[in-house]
Amino acid sequence: MAEFKIAPSILSADFARLGEEVDNVLASGADIVHFDVMDNHYVPNLTIGPLVCDALVKHGVTHEIDVHLMVKPVDRIIPDFAKAGATFITFHPEASEHIDRTLQLIKAEGCKAGLVFNPATPLSLAEHVLDKVDRILLMSVNPGFGGQSFIPHTLEKLREARKMIDESGYDIDLEVDGGVNVKNIREIAEAGARTFVAGSAVFGAANANDPHDYETVIAALRAELAQAKT
Repeated sequence: MAEFKIAPSILSADFARLGEEVDNVLASGADIVHFDVMDNHYVPNLTIGPLVCDALVKHGVTHEIDVHLMVKPVDRIIPDFAKAGATFITFHPEASEHIDRTLQLIKAEGCKAGLVFNPATPLSLAEHVLDKVDRILLMSVNPGFGGQSFIPHTLEKLREARKMIDESGYDIDLEVDGGVNVKNIREIAEAGARTFVAGSAVFGAANANDPHDYETVIAALRAELAQAKT
């Protein structure tokens, strides 16, 4: 059976108590801390930088930190996130003048590297650099804001990405980000995804009587994944 990982996006967390929020979701069964880094240039929103990553590491977070860079140009900020404690750094091909060079930069900084594909970005951009890629992240919404609905065509694109990864022979994770929830996570897994970014589905759907009861939400996601046929 495939190994599935749940990666709550802190974009949907309560930033006034971020350390506590991250502690709670990890204690409730989440696997990865996902960062959505936006620059109000490549995407029309402004979020967080490496200081927040550094603060969480100093707070005591030891789980994988998955930094998704939605910034352009991208190379300048990579060393800062690596120094701050990022495990994975993923970026959009459109944000780099030289995709191969940016992947090499991430690796040289001691992090694992990944490419992110927007809904209309072709997977062919990864074909010649798969030997340097540790993760492919498919956006199932247009990047920039949380709380959007899953774009159905992403399922077919996931199948294409799964086939490309399997045929490559490389150990590459396939991640999906955008509109993932209890109702659709099973079919997303069956299409080939192995890591699931969930922001509002986790932070926004906790028990009304206990807004920090993330265990129930994560357990529901895992119950659906357990039934996925992969």
